[in-house]
Amino acid sequence: MEAFRYHVFVCDQSKAEGVPCCAGRGSGKVMEALRQEIAAQGLLDAVQITLCGSLGLCERGPNMVVYPEGVWYSAVQPEDVPEIVRSHFQQGRKVERLVNKDAAALKEEIQTNRNKALAAMKAREASGELPEELLQTIRGFQESRAMLTGIELNIFAAIGNGATAGQVAAKIGTDARATEMLLNALVAMGMLAKSGGMFHSTRVTARYFGGKAPDDARAAMMHIVHLWERWSTLTECVRAGTSVKRQEAAEGGDDWTESFIAAMHRNARARAPQVVEAVGIQGARRMLDVGGGSGAYSIAFAQANEMLQVELLDLPEVLPIAQRHIEEAGLGHRIKTRAGDLRTDFLGKGFDVILISAICHMLGPEGNRNLLKRCYEALAPEGRVVISDFILEADKTGPKQAALFALNMLVGTHDGSSYSESEYGGWLREAGFRKVCRMRLPGPAHLMVGTR
Repeated sequence: MEAFRYHVFVCDQSKAEGVPCCAGRGSGKVMEALRQEIAAQGLLDAVQITLCGSLGLCERGPNMVVYPEGVWYSAVQPEDVPEIVRSHFQQGRKVERLVNKDAAALKEEIQTNRNKALAAMKAREASGELPEELLQTIRGFQESRAMLTGIELNIFAAIGNGATAGQVAAKIGTDARATEMLLNALVAMGMLAKSGGMFHSTRVTARYFGGKAPDDARAAMMHIVHLWERWSTLTECVRAGTSVKRQEAAEGGDDWTESFIAAMHRNARARAPQVVEAVGIQGARRMLDVGGGSGAYSIAFAQANEMLQVELLDLPEVLPIAQRHIEEAGLGHRIKTRAGDLRTDFLGKGFDVILISAICHMLGPEGNRNLLKRCYEALAPEGRVVISDFILEADKTGPKQAALFALNMLVGTHDGSSYSESEYGGWLREAGFRKVCRMRLPGPAHLMVGTR
């Protein structure tokens, strides 16, 4: 059975630097060009593209195989893609100059390369050399730090439509030599392009870090920049059992608060519609958004139910940011902000829904028990508390993002962590909730819901 007229396998194998491979020869750009051209020609329903591992022709990549004919193309460049799509996929004619025509020679070359690869693997194993994948993980901070510095210095906006290293350095007030070294590294990482001494942002970095609304993410990513210092203390935190460099919103200053809330807003704005749909809000009249941050969830819930009145509780320094988003959404008459500390303050009475999004991971077990008990007391009969957070599996080794986020809480809070479904369920039942369930959503965070 053929669900598509053509099925294209594109090699995207990445190997150690200096070892021939399709990824090193630009298969990523070929893949991007292929996807764009197929979409532009209206062939999405006719052509299926699949990334695959090595096809065995590493020295002649990028390589692709087109089925049902089984045509093997080698040395494909982005500029070849329109011809392949037009000639092969639309007219049924192979692009002969790129085709491997000698099947016997093709098979021999693949077998030869396979034998070389196996011999190299055995030699590395015998020598005790660290696996390349392990080395990449260990050295991963280098690329991360280079990108974070680019974001912190606002390099992508400084590049604009194209600039030399000297021009960028003059704009951002940095050393020209060091700036060029950073820009060259970002080119090597695929974050910039370079031609004739001029640097240019890629389509992705221009969109998200070029300083142009509405997709610019620099403000949100500055939160990750600020996390760097905390994560550098991980060893000391593991020894101490708690953060050694904590910083609450009130202590971080306006820049820290703005970047933290911007990061939370970007995540919440994308996820809020899914949460609203899963929870269901029809019939509810009063809602409390505990630690509501930017107000993204309050806004989404209020937009879904025109009868809903929402209170957003957060620290005084956060509320002006939330108020700004609420007014922009035209919901100031139905979403009210209230200054308070979710750890200790009275939450109120008679709410139909209480949302606790991205809060429980900041607290320890006793803090969560206390918060959920106060939520139970603040709910009307049949009212629900909705916890949105990372939820670990029973053995706490996955999902990976949730397990890593537990470390993020170790370096940044007194006793915060990621928690499992059984832990959340136990706390909810201890607080008095008679009905407890988990709702799985796309992405790393899920919901725990308790009904009074």
